[in-house]
Amino acid sequence: MKIGLRILLGYFLILGLSAWLILNVVVEEIKPGVRATLEDTLIDTAQMLATLVAEDVAAGKVTDSDLMKRLQNYAQRSIDANISGIRKTSLDYRIYITDIKGIVIFDSDGKDVGKDYSLWNDVNRTLQGKYGARSTRSKAADEGSSVMHVAAPILDHGRIIGSLTVAKPISTINPFIWRSQRKILQRSAWLWLGSLLIGLGFSWWLNRTLRKLQTYASSVENGEKISLPELGNNEIGSLGRALEAMRDKLEGKQYVEQLMHTMAHELKSPIASIQGSAELMREDMPVADRQHFLNNILEQNARQKLLIDKLLALIKLEKQQSLDHVQVVNIPRLLALVAEDAQPRLLAKSLHLQQDMDAAIISISGDELLLRQALGNLLDNAIAFAPVGSTIKIQSSLISNTDNTPSLQINISDQGPGIPDYALDKIFDRFYSLPRPHAAKSTGLGLPFVREVALLHGGGISVSNQADGGVLARFFLRV
Repeated sequence: MKIGLRILLGYFLILGLSAWLILNVVVEEIKPGVRATLEDTLIDTAQMLATLVAEDVAAGKVTDSDLMKRLQNYAQRSIDANISGIRKTSLDYRIYITDIKGIVIFDSDGKDVGKDYSLWNDVNRTLQGKYGARSTRSKAADEGSSVMHVAAPILDHGRIIGSLTVAKPISTINPFIWRSQRKILQRSAWLWLGSLLIGLGFSWWLNRTLRKLQTYASSVENGEKISLPELGNNEIGSLGRALEAMRDKLEGKQYVEQLMHTMAHELKSPIASIQGSAELMREDMPVADRQHFLNNILEQNARQKLLIDKLLALIKLEKQQSLDHVQVVNIPRLLALVAEDAQPRLLAKSLHLQQDMDAAIISISGDELLLRQALGNLLDNAIAFAPVGSTIKIQSSLISNTDNTPSLQINISDQGPGIPDYALDKIFDRFYSLPRPHAAKSTGLGLPFVREVALLHGGGISVSNQADGGVLARFFLRV
């Protein structure tokens, strides 16, 4: 099953369950909600009428009271009302009054006068000073025949002398319940249909985008030349671009070809020099000349070995995803070791090394050997290009990143000629190096090595020209 269809089915499963749960709760809550509203209305009506008839009941004028006659005749009035689309043509209240013993002394329907209602909850609880109400079916087998009764006490100077009950059939509110339920179901159906269209549209878009990506991956697998299709600026587009980058690396277009071509070029010169010196040494020559050619062979061999060793070290770092050996690295000690390693080269050019360290920097977690090699490479570059007798500065400080996390920044600067503009974007390329004054050309692997060390420590490296001359290398490490 396609992933788009799986997502669509999962989407509708969740949507269906959620809709069922919400509708079930909402629809089921409508009926008790409307009934509670009806009961609230009956309470107000009962309390008001109980207050109005209290004087007549206390005087024993229930039968002859004008008020009672009006209550008796109220149901005979004809009405024709339209309530939100539901027509009402009859008045449905029934009102009855009992004395303190629960005997009916007034009934608006005129049928139960004289009967004992003292056992009914509405009358019984009201006469006890409690809230009295009940819902009773007029037909035992028919739930729709339920009638709600709510009573209020009739008081005479604070003393209960009877009860007044207002009753209304629940069937009169059923049309409003059914209408509300019907509207909810109708609108829910429209909502579900809209969600269906949105889900189908999303599924179509996802399948279409994934199909493009799948076609691209299949073409790459078959060795076909194909460009990455337009996938948009989203997660799938990012995945596509990642696949394209992986493809480039696997095919070796940007790595293997450059590596092998440059390696062949870099090794051609020392190999030719070794071969020429060896061929000349076959002939008779003075001892001094023979020693000269032998030294040349050893020097060129050492150059090859250095190039290969540095390249292997760089390749190993590029394949690493994390540090193999993590330890607590004391920063003052590390910088002292780097300076000690460079001391012979500093003395050879009469260079001054000036160090400025933030007192708050003590130690970080990392690989001391790799950090020592990386900083050593940066200091070697500064020494190679620094004028004789000038000053090289090493400054270390704590800085705050954009996400407010701290980093250790180590700056190494010289007073040399700087980097030509044409070389600024190439200095981190493998085997790229600039001519060094009074020194042999480097392998061009030092700065790529430094960059990999910085990345493994959660940092980075940048190299730029200074406004007043010279080069500034910034080496960042995560604290």
